[in-house]
Amino acid sequence: MILTLVIFLILLTIFGLPIFVSMTAAAMIGLYVNEVEFSTIAIEIFRLANAPVLLAIPLFTFAGYLMSEGGTSTRLVRFSRSLFGWVPGGLGVVALVSCAFFTAITGATGITIIALGGLLFPALISEKYEENFSLGLITTSGSLGIQFPPSLPIILFGFISGASINKLFIAGVLPGILILATLCLFSVFMGTRWRLERPRFSGNEFISALKEAVWELPIPFLILAGIYSGFCTATEAAALTVVYVFVIKTLIFRELDVTRDLPRVMKESMKMVGGIMIILGAALGFTNYLVDAFIPMKILKFLESLVQSKIGFLLILNLFLILVGCMMDIFSAILIVVPLIMPLANRFDIDPVHLGIIFLTNLGIGYNTPPVGLNLFIASSRFERPIVQLYRATLPFLLLLVFTLILITYWPALSLFLPNLLKS
Repeated sequence: MILTLVIFLILLTIFGLPIFVSMTAAAMIGLYVNEVEFSTIAIEIFRLANAPVLLAIPLFTFAGYLMSEGGTSTRLVRFSRSLFGWVPGGLGVVALVSCAFFTAITGATGITIIALGGLLFPALISEKYEENFSLGLITTSGSLGIQFPPSLPIILFGFISGASINKLFIAGVLPGILILATLCLFSVFMGTRWRLERPRFSGNEFISALKEAVWELPIPFLILAGIYSGFCTATEAAALTVVYVFVIKTLIFRELDVTRDLPRVMKESMKMVGGIMIILGAALGFTNYLVDAFIPMKILKFLESLVQSKIGFLLILNLFLILVGCMMDIFSAILIVVPLIMPLANRFDIDPVHLGIIFLTNLGIGYNTPPVGLNLFIASSRFERPIVQLYRATLPFLLLLVFTLILITYWPALSLFLPNLLKS
């Protein structure tokens, strides 16, 4: 009977049942089987609502939505183009850098593809970049930047795992740069191969573009500086970011009207936050059942019978997380999977900060992995191209992302060097 209900829930979810409903129902079924009160779910939601660190999520989300209004995307693209446009494949580099920065400050991959894709895809085509290359580049660019502050997934991973959010922020910098640099080098290689025309570097254009973007470019660096100087916590940094972005958008650029635009932007951002929080509450209830049922311990015992080495465990973990990234949004995946893998990571002596960067890198790749990666469907809809074409277009970029994932996984110092340096 219970197995039938679970299979029925899975089928309903595949056909469109909201994931928070299916997770809540699964949690209730599990708690009922284990004779645990349903009030456990309400207790977990209450604990979630009272977690001070999670205040950073609605604040950074609101700041990101404010940034997505007006001409921020245009200014970022212009600055990147003035800096990198002269190199072979320079426009591809511009797209990668701009998208990574935009994703980092807005916190949403879909917004990046929709907002910047409309600017960059036609520009790439007009400058004789192949269509499949352009599609693959813009699609995979949507998940770049989630390792950089103020990444919302990093905050949530830190909350669930107990790892230091401050350390996670700084730990993601070098792996994020590695991923970005690898894809940029691929763009340069293809630009050289195709012998694309490129403009000369113009100092005047660079200075002009820098003046335009000078208020927005420092945001991630100011957040890191505030946190690591001890001036503010991550939550306080989020509040200061909102104030800063609000001031530059309303008083300096005058792109937002306080009475006309601000209520709309606030409503849109809080819709997203509300959706995230509902999923978080449902996932915490489901996670509570998994812990009560000793599922992590059972998985640990099963894996110990199959895998005896840290290398083997990390290989299985990567394959599993990429699959999870295909099937689930990043917030649900963090809430459900992190409590399952933490005991396993501890068993194989994996640093939780390093684990966090591995986790986010895998889920970022999963967004672009066929057959159901979220970015593939967003790009297919945005650019009106068949989903099968997106599969082919993203394949070279996926191979490069997997290469960087291997380096990040088996070279822990890449993630831990900066946190250890600042600690010392």
